[in-house]
Formats: sequence, C-alpha cells, structure tokens
Amino acid sequence: MSGPSNFKPKSAFLQWTERRLPILGLMHSSFVAYPTPRNLNYWWTFGGILSFCLGVQIITGIVLAMHYTPTVAGAFESVEHIMRDVNFGWLIRYVHANGASMFFIAVYIHIFRGLYYGSYKEPREILWILGVIIFLLMMATAFMGYVLPWGQMSFWGATVITNLFSALPGVGPKIVELLWGGYSVDQPTLQRFFSLHYLLPFMIAGVVVLHIWALHEVGQNNPAGIDVKSDKDTVPFTPYATAKDNFAMVCFMIFFAWFVFYIPNYLGHADNYIPANPLQTPTHIVPEWYFLPFYAILRAIPSKLGGVMAMFGSIALLAFLPWLDRAKTRSARYRPLFKQFFWVFVIVCIGLGWLGSKPAEGAYVIASRILTAYYFIHFLVILPLLSYYEKPAPVPASIADSVLGNQPLAPARVKGSR
Repeated sequence: MSGPSNFKPKSAFLQWTERRLPILGLMHSSFVAYPTPRNLNYWWTFGGILSFCLGVQIITGIVLAMHYTPTVAGAFESVEHIMRDVNFGWLIRYVHANGASMFFIAVYIHIFRGLYYGSYKEPREILWILGVIIFLLMMATAFMGYVLPWGQMSFWGATVITNLFSALPGVGPKIVELLWGGYSVDQPTLQRFFSLHYLLPFMIAGVVVLHIWALHEVGQNNPAGIDVKSDKDTVPFTPYATAKDNFAMVCFMIFFAWFVFYIPNYLGHADNYIPANPLQTPTHIVPEWYFLPFYAILRAIPSKLGGVMAMFGSIALLAFLPWLDRAKTRSARYRPLFKQFFWVFVIVCIGLGWLGSKPAEGAYVIASRILTAYYFIHFLVILPLLSYYEKPAPVPASIADSVLGNQPLAPARVKGSR
C-alpha cells in the first residue's frame, strides 16, 4: 500500500547509493507519496506522537543509564546524583519520568480511537494485535522502570506485583523466585529489572516497525470506516498528513513541557522520595496512574488467582476484539447503539482508574466489582449482541462522498444480519 515512488536523486552519489540500497526511495514511497485517506482527523496524529515518545524515552534512558548504579546500596543515591550533580540531569530525569506518562496518555487515546472507529476490523486484525503486543511491552517496561529509583513505592510495588505470579498453580512460586533471583526483592531483582528495562524499549521499537509495515500493507482506517475506492479518496501523506501531524506534535510537546517544567512530580508518588525500607510498609501501596484500572480489576476479585486471571484477561480480551465484534460497519459514526455503549465503556475505564487509587475496602471494592463486571460484559456480551441486532445508519458510498457530503449512500445492513 506504499505510494508509487517517482523519487530520483539529483546527486550523483545519491543515485549511485539508491541503485544499490534504495532507502531514500522506500522512505519517499512510505512517508511522502503514501496515499492517505483524505478525511483523517486529529485523532490519527497520535501514531506519530507515540513514535516521538518512544524516541524520547530511548534517548533519555540511554543517558540516564550512564549515571545510574543498579545496586541496592547505590540506586537511590545515584538518582539523586543525576538530579543534583549531572549537567542537566534534572531535566533528563524529569523528561524520562514524565515521558512515561505522556507515552501512556497518547497510547490510551490511540487505543480508544481504534475502538471508536473500528480500526481492529478486517483486514487490520494483525495490525491491531501488534498494537496490543506493543501495549503489553510498554506496561512491562514501565513497571520495571518504576522499580529502579528504589524508593519505598518502588520496592513495595515490586514486591506486591511480582508476588501475584505465586497464585499460578504449580509454576507460580518458581516464576516469582526467577523474577526475584532469590527469596525476596533484593539486589538480583534490581539487576534483572534494570537489564530488562534497558532492553525492552528496543523490542518495542522492533514491534513498532512491524506495526508500521502492517499498516502500509492494509492501509489506514478512517473516520468513516470506508475502504479506499479511487484516487479521489486519498491525498499524499506529505504535505497533508505531515502538516497535521507536526501541528499536533507541537501542541503535545507544549503539554509535555508544562509537566516537565512546572509540575514534574505531579504524576509521581511522594513515598518514592523515601529510600526503600523492607521493614516499613507504606500505608497505601499504589502503582503508577496508568496501571490503576487494571489494579482495580485485580483487587475486585476475592480470589488471588481469580484477580490475576481477570487482570491479564482484561488486556488479552483486546487481542480477540476483531472476532468479538462481528459488525460489518466499522465506524461508530454510523452505529448509534455502539456509540452509546462506547462512551459508557470509557466512563467505566475512568472509574476503574479512580477506584484503583482508593483503599481496597467498603464501597470502593463493591464499585470496583460492578465496573469490572461491566468491563467484561462489554466485550463478551454487548459487542457480540450488537453485531447481530444493531441497525447501522446508511454509510456513504466513498470517502470522497463522506467529505463532500454527497447524497449517494451504500445500502445499510439489515437488522439481524451479519
């Protein structure tokens, strides 16, 4: 699906290089001449924003690793050394720490956009599954990075989360022992997490390449959810999409900079500025904000094994979404019932995030169980039923018609059909 490339270098050296290794031609066909649906809106700019976030995290992470000491005795002090003694160390550390939150803000918007516009539907199933894999790798990387400052919340968060694997029958205790490198969270644990935290972003980058490759094979979805039918439906990626991406990127960077320079510790936890102490448990152990919805699901189930299965199942469900939602109409613009249930689902996810920050007691637990039940009902009951019984609105015959507001419409699907 890459655009036809008519790229011809003017330089004799570049012509010689292009005949032997056509990298510039590949970039031209993929990011300049690539045909883009003409009706894309600003929700489609978060793919580029996520690539920017990944690059920022890798670059700042490499610099921080040069000054970090992955030992129980030196980790906390090395972070303070970076903040106080390394030239611009405070800036690099705050960019990296807040960059993780920016990464998750962008990825959650990206995911919800995909859910709303049906970007997981045929023929984009592999593209969607690769996105879920990236999300899982992001969560693992962020969790291990949260442990590295070796503050109170780092230590006890690692203890609580790694202990969850002990609930798995038979192999659970062995997995925990492997993660710890012993019989408790200690020096071997920190070294393991540091190594994996350094490695995983490069794995993410590799899967991102596959994600972009899959995107260029099947083409981009669009707000109308209509396949490209002619050249009238598309515009070249550059300058149309790149101009929009660049504007959105600047706006996002301003938002990012506001956190870095004005409220750098707002999304963190005060207890993580206290050195890790295995003999003093914090009053309320909570993960970073981007894990809170899944933490609420974990605590909503009375059984430890059940909670672990529900937490991981809530993420695994996303990978099966192309087969759970069998409706032929992609975009929620033309699915009135789906649109209502989608916004209820968004409210449920926000509610789970809020409940995950509260103590696991009383009404908070009851509310968590209700919202957890709805979370799974949305995917396992509501979406399959809507696939059969929802009557979508008439869909424009082409992308060009949806942009220009022309009257010809494709026939709507009959109620009860697939």
